[in-house]
Amino acid sequence: MKSTRQAIALTLAGALAVSTLAACSSNGSGDGDGDGGSTDGDGKVTLKVVSLLPGSEQEAIDAFNAQVEEFEAANPDIDIVPEEYEWKATTFAAQLAGGTLPDVFEIPFTDAKTLVENGQLADLDAQFNELPYADKFNPAIIEAGTGADGHVYAIPAKNVYGVGLHYNRELFESAGLDPDDPPTTWDEVREDAKTISDANEGVAGYMQMSQNNTGGWQLTVNTFARGGRTQEVADDGTATSTLSNPGTTEALEWLQAMRWEDNSLGSNFLLDWGTMNQAFAAGQVAMYTSGSDVYTALVQTDGIDPAMYGLAALPLEGDDAGVLTGGTLAAMPANVDEAKKEAAISWIDFFYLGKLVDEDRAVADAETLAANDQPVGTPVLPMFSQEQYEQNQEWIADYVNVPLDQMSSYTDTMFDLPLVGEPSQKTQEIYALLDPVVQAVLTDKNADVDALLADADSQAQALLDEG
Repeated sequence: MKSTRQAIALTLAGALAVSTLAACSSNGSGDGDGDGGSTDGDGKVTLKVVSLLPGSEQEAIDAFNAQVEEFEAANPDIDIVPEEYEWKATTFAAQLAGGTLPDVFEIPFTDAKTLVENGQLADLDAQFNELPYADKFNPAIIEAGTGADGHVYAIPAKNVYGVGLHYNRELFESAGLDPDDPPTTWDEVREDAKTISDANEGVAGYMQMSQNNTGGWQLTVNTFARGGRTQEVADDGTATSTLSNPGTTEALEWLQAMRWEDNSLGSNFLLDWGTMNQAFAAGQVAMYTSGSDVYTALVQTDGIDPAMYGLAALPLEGDDAGVLTGGTLAAMPANVDEAKKEAAISWIDFFYLGKLVDEDRAVADAETLAANDQPVGTPVLPMFSQEQYEQNQEWIADYVNVPLDQMSSYTDTMFDLPLVGEPSQKTQEIYALLDPVVQAVLTDKNADVDALLADADSQAQALLDEG
């Protein structure tokens, strides 16, 4: 069996690369300009960090604050200032340019290289190499945040995921379906979606994200799962758009049939990552696709009832079918000073990474989360190796509180997934131009899939030709 470390290294080496945020000059976070503004009146380094998603439950806030207190007790020269944060492709560039981001912010794998090329991220190479486990990371994951100069600018932080199928067990039961036997093919997803929708008025048996670049993201997920690819990159770096491929066409026609023949997609056709999570937790959507790690957000932000949650493996069909994978990097604005960088690596080690490789840190973190009724043990893919991941799970076994028995359809196969990284060039811009394609299929009965894809393909190629 291929380990996830090997699988990611093979499939992501050429994919965790350039994104599409518009080039702009960052002014940083405002107080890290190298003029001594890092410290407060007590001589402490003030470090603004990402905390939780806006609207998070009080229990999640309490758990985060407890972690901050623990960190500050161990690092009395650092003052942590938490800031709520949700990365969105449609707002991030303006936030970075306007200097309104925290000193330590989070970005997806796809976005680091363009930001590095634009001179918008701080060089964290020296700080990264202070970590005692710096040489243990999967090389493909480190590559995602590495610049052309070989320096690390963005550090793997959390949530290396493979996309899965999330489903509402209670809605399955209400429709006479077995929640322990989730669908394994796209035809079965369609059949179950109609059964659920027919049995539960106003409920979408299945739904797909469609705005703020998530429509393009999830259409790419559905394309890969059917063996298609949306982009080809030659050895010289020249990219060709391949949106008009059978996998993408089939994915859109499948959605079109569910919408207009089955009437199983509900009535809200403008959902993104956050609003989809809300709708799912509220029982308005029975199935959707997203990263395997989303259960944590569903608990922290949407108050989901664990008993209703299920996670299944993504259906894969056709030659070369694969599961889209991605993750999160921690980065800083380009102009932060050395004091902030040193404070940041201490925080990144404490909050994100140390718990993955150090037993004491792993247990302390899990104990704090569990004491505040926060998820411990949500399935993610390893940043280091399968062996390290399994060791970590043994350390925290007494604190795991997520319903793993309701996620076995995913976890039983997670180390054998044929992982495929996101398209490597103009990623977010192409996702954005695919949003209206998905929306058209969902809202226009006469939408011409071939024509929509041909137009999107032409626009995508123009973006790629810009370099």
